[in-house]
Parts: sequence; structure tokens; C-alpha cells
Amino acid sequence: ISGIETPMESLSLPEIELSILTLRGQRVMLSSDLARLYGVEPRTLMQAVKRNSERFPADFIFQLEFEEWQNLKSQFVISSWGGIRTAPYAFTEQGIAMLSSVLRSPQAVQVNIEIMRAFVRLRRILSEHQEISQRLNDLESRYDQQFKAVFDAIRALMRVPEDKSHRLYGQNWQQG
Repeated sequence: ISGIETPMESLSLPEIELSILTLRGQRVMLSSDLARLYGVEPRTLMQAVKRNSERFPADFIFQLEFEEWQNLKSQFVISSWGGIRTAPYAFTEQGIAMLSSVLRSPQAVQVNIEIMRAFVRLRRILSEHQEISQRLNDLESRYDQQFKAVFDAIRALMRVPEDKSHRLYGQNWQQG
């Protein structure tokens, strides 16, 4: 697949991590972000996926519902003028890994490696967060009420904002 070329030097792990969203209780990346990282047009990316639809079951890819898309647009203040008119597709980690068998350019291979590293790093961070939370619970149980306010404040800082787009729709992306 050829298209827009993006220099690999400009690709950064933080940039990839910022593109990973939580939708329907899963960590995903949108087709538009993946296309940009791979250096192809979004329609080119989706044409390749649709030509190989047997490699992308519903748990690897899904199209955002209108409400999910509107919610994302409002969260990121995306203009409603110009750009894509249909809701983008969301790829799970397994769907992104499968893209490496469909997109075979050297850039696609390197991008996939970096994306997999980003997913692993996020899992490690979440695991460490859970360990810290458990240690905090242990400390709190050892000390009396005078420290309760401190522990509550720390927990409030650790809380991840709730994503309102965690609804399950069960729609197979290929039906859309």
C-alpha cells in the first residue's frame, strides 16, 4: 500500500500512546490515526482491510456508533466541517497486529512494532498502578483515621476519568 509517506524519525511512543483510546471497554486505535501513522489515506487502509475481511473478525475491529463518534468529536474539539463524514473504525490490539499481515511496507512493519510496544507499556503502567493502589490500601489499614484524608486525596489523584463510551453494541463491523 502506498500513499502519504511519514518519516519514521518523527514517530514517537508518546504520540502512539496518545492515539490509544478506550472504547467499549477495550483499548483501541482509530482507523484515521492508524492511517496517519502508516502513511496511507484512511480509505486506502480500509480498502486493504475489507479485501482481507476474513482476517478481521468483530473482536478485532468495529465501526463507531454515531453517539460514540460524536462524543469523541466533542472531547477532542474536532470540527464538523470537512474531514470524514462517516464514523471511523476502531481496531483492537489484535486487529492492529493483524494489520501487519495486510500492510507490508517497511514503514508499516516499523509502525506496528512501535504500536505493540506502546500497548505493552500501557499494560505495565496499569499493572504498576494496581500495585500502588494495593500498597496504599495496606498502609491505610495500618494507620488510624488521622491519615484517612491524605489517603483519600491520593486516591482521588489516581482515579482515571470515566469514559462514557464504554457501551456494548455487538454490531459486526462488516454489516455496516
